[in-house]
Amino acid sequence: MIKFTIQHIKDFKHSKKPFSTITAYDYTSAQIVDEAQIPLILVGDSASMMIYGYNTTIPISMEEMLFIVRAVTRGAKHSLVVADMPFLSYQPSIEETLNNAGLFIKQGRASAVKIEGGTHIAKHVKALVDNGIPVLGHVGLTPQSYNQLSGYKIQGKNPNDAQKIINDSISLQEAGAFGVVLECIPDNLADKITKQLDIPTIGIGSGKKCDGQIQVFHDVLGYGSSRPPKHAMQYDNMYAKVLKLIKKYKADIENK
Repeated sequence: MIKFTIQHIKDFKHSKKPFSTITAYDYTSAQIVDEAQIPLILVGDSASMMIYGYNTTIPISMEEMLFIVRAVTRGAKHSLVVADMPFLSYQPSIEETLNNAGLFIKQGRASAVKIEGGTHIAKHVKALVDNGIPVLGHVGLTPQSYNQLSGYKIQGKNPNDAQKIINDSISLQEAGAFGVVLECIPDNLADKITKQLDIPTIGIGSGKKCDGQIQVFHDVLGYGSSRPPKHAMQYDNMYAKVLKLIKKYKADIENK
């Protein structure tokens, strides 16, 4: 089994088949994803909800993210691990961006970081790339802007918003990002961006025309108690199955 690198991910741009990526938040899930030969694992700030029980991605800290990044990189021997930069770990300054991203690379053993935002954050992306830290971009619905966006809504539905997302994507490419996540934008807009960029696009809730797709580990398994988002590709209801097994364990103990 090969060890996936940044170049492997960039080469998927020219592949006839879309590539898969998925989130992971602990050692065991990383082992499973790695054994399934998923090219890229994102240690997403969605761990804020999935692991730590917050309502949005906004509260999670660098310390909380670094803890799980370390666990995932121990479990992933072949997949490329990308660490998600949490809210306010990069926005304040380029210096803070470099320091926090450096922690993910040096202490977390991640191979790259992901940053939300487009043109306004491009200088941060360039600074990271210039200092040897690969960056995956993220435009469209940016969950860290939950308050500014007034919730989780499809982005780029009118011509001005669509053009902004196109411009943001191009800015990230020019800044040196090796790929860009397109979250919750119309299918035709995702298709247009994918055709314009020389770097791979990774879609979530943005149709089938992206170069790759990403899903949340817990959503794919049906491992949560609440309903997953509409774009989630849920293959089972593990929450109900695990609950049934734990209830059986409880009953077996009570029945001696």
